[in-house]
Amino acid sequence: MTPRLEFAIQAVRAAGDSTLAHFRNRVGWELKGDSSPVTVADQEAEQLLRDALAQEFPGEAILGEEQGLTGEGTTRWIIDPIDGTKSFVSGVPLYATLLAYEVDGLPELGVCYFPALGEILYAERGAGAFFNGEPCKVSARGSVAGSILACGGPLSMIKHKRWDGFAKLSESTLTSRTWSDAYGHALVATGRVDAMLDPVVSRWDLSAIRVIIEEAGGKFSDFSGGDPFERGDFGLEAVSSNGLIHSEVLGHFSA
Repeated sequence: MTPRLEFAIQAVRAAGDSTLAHFRNRVGWELKGDSSPVTVADQEAEQLLRDALAQEFPGEAILGEEQGLTGEGTTRWIIDPIDGTKSFVSGVPLYATLLAYEVDGLPELGVCYFPALGEILYAERGAGAFFNGEPCKVSARGSVAGSILACGGPLSMIKHKRWDGFAKLSESTLTSRTWSDAYGHALVATGRVDAMLDPVVSRWDLSAIRVIIEEAGGKFSDFSGGDPFERGDFGLEAVSSNGLIHSEVLGHFSA
């Protein structure tokens, strides 16, 4: 484990744990310009991460969901203080604190921590993926038949014209669930779910997840099979899978 990853794990744990003081504590929230909720817990957790980064790696660029981009260069840290704020404000423990480090637009390490569950995933390119300190792998299922699929919320799937394809896929699965946000992708990385479909996301939702999925042996793309990050930082989409069923899943969606 490199010093950067070791630092990232410690920093994400501290920031994530700070959210627990507000979780299920009737925390207030307000809507941002994109109609997504934000709480004091989001803001405090991002500031904790930014402060830790500034002390350990002064001057390095940071892109965060709540404070945007600071600094510049070919490397940068990507922060999502609470991925799944709607779950958080509803008292549902399926939310995560995410941190990634990118070089030339490609995540080299990522940490995904679920504070209310006490679960953590992390990965570093070329070194494998880990779940609670133990190596993790995607599933070995070779067909959508009998698989378990997850997706973002029904409203976003319908709005972005992905629901019909998901419904068709679901006809042959063991089950399908709307385990949205980072939790769905974490289930893929640990072999508990075979594919996860995200119809609309931003860079901070995906960067840490991408390296974890790929290092766990899975595949990560947009609905056309291309690199989601080619679109930039916003208005992205993502499909993660065990790799074996990836083409079959994508075949149910138009480009």
